[in-house]
Amino acid sequence: MRDAVLVVEDDVEMGELLVRGITGDGYDVDLFPDGIGALNAARGTEYAAAVLDVMLPGMSGFEICRHLRATGATLPVIMLTARDALQDRVFGLDAGADDYLAKPFHFEELSARLRAMIRRERLTNRAPVVLGDLRVDPYAHTASVDGSVLPLSPKEFGVLRALAARAGEFVPREEILLEVWGSAEFVDHNIAEQYISYLRRKLAAAGASVEIVTRRGAGYRLEVKP
Repeated sequence: MRDAVLVVEDDVEMGELLVRGITGDGYDVDLFPDGIGALNAARGTEYAAAVLDVMLPGMSGFEICRHLRATGATLPVIMLTARDALQDRVFGLDAGADDYLAKPFHFEELSARLRAMIRRERLTNRAPVVLGDLRVDPYAHTASVDGSVLPLSPKEFGVLRALAARAGEFVPREEILLEVWGSAEFVDHNIAEQYISYLRRKLAAAGASVEIVTRRGAGYRLEVKP
């Protein structure tokens, strides 16, 4: 898959901002001012994600998203709008969008949300992660220790999956919140620590050879016990 993001934005200044920012994150960007060009491009390109403005000439972002989903496209989609109305968010999610961001916004937030969505999409299509006697299967949404199923709630599995995908690295709390809860802004940050605690207890009860290490200011790391 080409590491590219599809952007549909008719405002020239905003389009340039999005291209600079997303390119700076290491992705190629295909920018279109309307839905027709974007949908034509999507037919021949497997994009990592799409960023769609809602208010566009001829075809709204909602309609573009519906067309993408109707063709079977599963790429993550984030909608941008100048209105933060509840009805707009409902329309966007019903059209098949994965996330929604109201203008004006800080690009850092859009960047973090894009990274989380792309990572989540790729996790569901990757092989199981094996670390010590722990096996995490992102596709089947299951985890096991030494062959025995580890009973986890959906959120617990989401946190474990995020850590397993980057085993040996510290994963910032904000990235876990974005990936599992969909937001790092409107969720109590203590909830990440709470679920880490749940996982530690369950891993210990199962006699797992792995542990979750916390480093202040860096995040959480899943690693084999020394």
